[in-house]
Amino acid sequence: MAKCDICGKGVTFGIKVSHSHRRSNRTWKPNVRRVKALVDGTPRHINVCTRCLRSGKVTRAI
Repeated sequence: MAKCDICGKGVTFGIKVSHSHRRSNRTWKPNVRRVKALVDGTPRHINVCTRCLRSGKVTRAI
């Protein structure tokens, strides 16, 4: 679910390090919103990250 339909940005994996330096796995999820946008001239609901929304890569439908 946490994947942008425009740029393909998805979940990133890494390691969380505590103060005592114990390491455990963690994930970073992109800020994805479900918006109504024009896709090939027709309005559809797509999952878009806020970076694509802010940069104007998405044409919003009313």
